[in-house]
Amino acid sequence: MAEYEHFLTIDHLTKTFDAKDRPEPITVIDDVSMTIEEGEFVVFLGPSGCGKTTLMRVVGGLETATRGSVILEGEAVTGPDRKKGMVFQSYSSFPWLSVLDNIKFGLKYRTDVSEKDKDDIARHYLDLVGLKGFEDFYINRISGGMQQRVAIARTFAAGPDILLMDEPFGALDAQNREFLQVQLLEIRRTEKKTVIFVTHDVEEAVFLADRIFVFSARPASIIEEVTVGEHLPGERNLETKENADFFRLRNRIMALTREQARRTQEMLAKEGR
Repeated sequence: MAEYEHFLTIDHLTKTFDAKDRPEPITVIDDVSMTIEEGEFVVFLGPSGCGKTTLMRVVGGLETATRGSVILEGEAVTGPDRKKGMVFQSYSSFPWLSVLDNIKFGLKYRTDVSEKDKDDIARHYLDLVGLKGFEDFYINRISGGMQQRVAIARTFAAGPDILLMDEPFGALDAQNREFLQVQLLEIRRTEKKTVIFVTHDVEEAVFLADRIFVFSARPASIIEEVTVGEHLPGERNLETKENADFFRLRNRIMALTREQARRTQEMLAKEGR
């Protein structure tokens, strides 16, 4: 039995950055607290530049909180490690390696599995992301959407306890984006991983999430927590997006985010940006 109350706890977290042209630090995250349970798919939703990516980076150990703490599986997060896997918007693959070897790279530092098992695991995730038949292709010979599938497969193959995804489909066209959304839902059903997914796309958030944390304009604070399962069925497919309940929830959340986006634009105008 786990010795911790919650899988992940973010406790009164504040993050500030020093600015060369300002006498006072800039507050990016303002006193955010939440708990996430094992196996949940949680989306951080908010306008661009609000601080949601910074919060995810603190969870991943890539940034340090100014105040507050992040506790993962009962231990304070003090830096990056193999428990936390990250997928970014930009394609992060190795052009000198094949598709399969890129996925296997995620297993490079795993000492709990044999070399044969590493190959089996890599091929398992290759199949899950729909790249069977492309094992021997080099990365520069496949599309951007396929490259992002490689990055997702590599991160899952590494066996993290939590997957942190920072707008991973943001650079893709609509068709590839929708395809990967469905693929991610299928992988998650199979793998039961805990996921934090950052996006500013309301429809994407509603389609993917168990829970959505809607953030304010900078500095990020939580303005609403939405449990999507109270509005939509747990098993979702593309037809879900045509559901009247889906439209109602999307439109309600979109009204919240539009107001925050407007405040962001006003703030940027005052800053002369």
